[in-house]
Amino acid sequence: MMFHPLDINAPIPVRFNNPFDYEPDALCRAAVKELQSKLPVNPIEGKMYGVLIVMNKGRLGYLQAYSGQIENEPEGFVPAVFDYLQPNGYFKIHEAEISSLNHMIAQLQASEEYKEAQQQLKDIQQEAQKVLDEKRNIMQAAKALRDKRRKEAFISEQEHNEMIRQSQFLKAELHRTKLTYNEQIDAAKQRLQLLQDKIMAWKRERKLKSDRLQYWLFSQFSLLNAHGERKNLLDIFRDYYLLNSAARTRTAQKLSASADKTEDKNISISLLPPSGAGECCEPKLLQYAFQQGYKPIAMAMFWWGPAPKNEVRQHGSYYPACNGKCKPILMWMLEGLEINCDTASNSTEQTIEIIYEDSYLAVINKPSGLLSVPGKSGKPSVYSILKERWKGENEPFMVHRLDMSTSGLLVIARNLSVYKALQKQFLHHEVSKRYVALLPLSFLEKHKPTDGRITLPLTPDVNDRPRQMVDHINGKSAITAYHVVGKTKYGKDNQEAIKIQLHPQTGRTHQLRVHCAHKEGLDTPIIGDTLYGKRDERLWLHAEHLEFTHPITAKDMSFDSTLL
Repeated sequence: MMFHPLDINAPIPVRFNNPFDYEPDALCRAAVKELQSKLPVNPIEGKMYGVLIVMNKGRLGYLQAYSGQIENEPEGFVPAVFDYLQPNGYFKIHEAEISSLNHMIAQLQASEEYKEAQQQLKDIQQEAQKVLDEKRNIMQAAKALRDKRRKEAFISEQEHNEMIRQSQFLKAELHRTKLTYNEQIDAAKQRLQLLQDKIMAWKRERKLKSDRLQYWLFSQFSLLNAHGERKNLLDIFRDYYLLNSAARTRTAQKLSASADKTEDKNISISLLPPSGAGECCEPKLLQYAFQQGYKPIAMAMFWWGPAPKNEVRQHGSYYPACNGKCKPILMWMLEGLEINCDTASNSTEQTIEIIYEDSYLAVINKPSGLLSVPGKSGKPSVYSILKERWKGENEPFMVHRLDMSTSGLLVIARNLSVYKALQKQFLHHEVSKRYVALLPLSFLEKHKPTDGRITLPLTPDVNDRPRQMVDHINGKSAITAYHVVGKTKYGKDNQEAIKIQLHPQTGRTHQLRVHCAHKEGLDTPIIGDTLYGKRDERLWLHAEHLEFTHPITAKDMSFDSTLL
């Protein structure tokens, strides 16, 4: 049974919640509680689960789903939008062909023939290098003796000619040896190249088959919206990106006009959906509801189980829909539903406190919830507020930024030369920054040292920007020193938390948040971190200290701000 009745006395929302920014209501929480009671207490692998509150012929209930597809799906969960795991189906047949190519490639790469060809080339190259070096040494020694003989005594014409013949012989011998080894090396290279060409041909065939299979798979995902209209994934992503391409092009033009060199990789557009698109909870839940004629009321997603190795996921925590895979799909599927556009993100009054200001720069205290630079929403930002304040006298130049949810100190330049000078100080690590964060008391159970250093390289989650991931292979270096201050009170309810100082030695996106939350870091998300932890009245992360040298006066500038 897919429809699960929900017996709860709670108000029914008039509008569907925004799946990209929400706080689960009482209905969703009740449904999630029921679902979690049926899930394994200590699962081996983590997975995203979700519920969709629906109205079915006047009866209130919920649907439940999990992300991805597995064979022998458990009962009670909505089916996949398109089941491609049938044993003798199109996908499995062609997937087997790709797997066969993988096996052939791996088998040849691991074969004795391939290893011998690689080793033979390596041995001949090493032997050639050794022999040629020996002959060069002999030539150098002979030349040194000749030069010495010429300096010590008179050289007869006969002896002179003999020296020339010796030099010519040694050079010819070196040349003949080079030719001999070059022939052997070329033969060894040809033998190895034949095997590598075979591997490359199989890889090209594999890619072609894989691309065709992916294209076919995306075409099979036919998704409904609230109007009862259908689109497959190919059309959904094509239309979404083409719709936004004009805005992206304008952004690229602006960036190019404002900098000598601009390389914004986010502007490049791929019309194909990412792998796994259409398999998240949200499209599965909405698809089944539309097929059955149920009225969607609200939805919520949560993570259950251990986090993946590179990602930050908290067991039992709620998460918004991902931007890479789900946003284009949900923008289509939610057409026809009235959406609650009021975001759940908390923000303080959109004003800034001027800590210091002169003709060259300003230092301000940014509140949580205020953007550093303008975004797509058109909401106020530090940049827009200062631009209005200075009214053409100076153009604000944002030397560095804080996340919208992070509060604290920012320095802003008032002309280009000051901006470049301050940027140089940041680049050479001549600026001292210190943040303070609040962690839940559960941090004490981790038994972490009171002082330490976190080195976890970071990379963007391409399918869910702006989330970051830990990547020990391709990630960029990120280093944070920390110091545990002790217990403190916070928030409207005067709750207790652990206060910790953070000293970033690099400036990666979400560095402090990930270093606190990731299991290889402090294993404790900052209180109020909606991306890597749990929602609170705000993100309790604050830039409390900033120290730099004034580019014009050369004075040491030091500022402090208290986390309120």
